[in-house]
Parts: sequence; structure tokens; C-alpha cells
Amino acid sequence: MNKLFIILTSELGVHDVLHAEAGDPGNYSGLIFLLLIILVFYFFFIRPQMKKQKQLRQFREQLKKGDKVVTIGGIHGKIVEEQEQSFTLEVEDGTRFRIQKSAIAMEGASEQLGERR
Repeated sequence: MNKLFIILTSELGVHDVLHAEAGDPGNYSGLIFLLLIILVFYFFFIRPQMKKQKQLRQFREQLKKGDKVVTIGGIHGKIVEEQEQSFTLEVEDGTRFRIQKSAIAMEGASEQLGERR
């Protein structure tokens, strides 16, 4: 059994890695590659997503009474009342309903806010 393990590990190069000297720079190449992959994921995926979430949170905090918004469901309306965690919207026919602040989409509302300012 031990002989089979030694043969298999030596063919795969595992034996060399296990018994390599500590000062050999080849030992760290796998670790360096792993760290590079983590950095790439952070800078290309995680960081931009965090930045986008921060912008969306700031956008929602700046909304006030009278702003025209679009919900994530596609409903267009005007803010007529603001509560702590929600808005009361009025749609075209005068119907009012309350939605969570997190249900406001940034894409459609930002175009309308840009026209107003």
C-alpha cells in the first residue's frame, strides 16, 4: 500500500512538493497564483459591486417628496410622502400606494431627476 502511494505521488509530483526545501521559490508559486486570483476577483467583481451598492444607497437617501421615480417592478410614480423605510407613491390616475425604499430603481429615476435639475 505504501509503495503504491509513493509511486502515485511521485508520478503526480506530490512527493517533490512534500519533500522540497523550504527556501525553494517554486513552493510559493501556487500560493502567489492563488493570491493573484483573489486580487483579481476583488478588484473586478467585489469592489465594483460594493461601489454600486453605495451609490444606490446614497441615491435612495437623497430622494424626497415630489421626485418622480420608477420602482424595480416598472411602476412610474411621484413621491407624495416619505416614511422611515418606505415611500408613498402617487401614480398617474391618482392612486396612492406605499413601497419600500429598497424597491426604487436607480436607472429610470436618475434620468428623470437629471432633467429636473
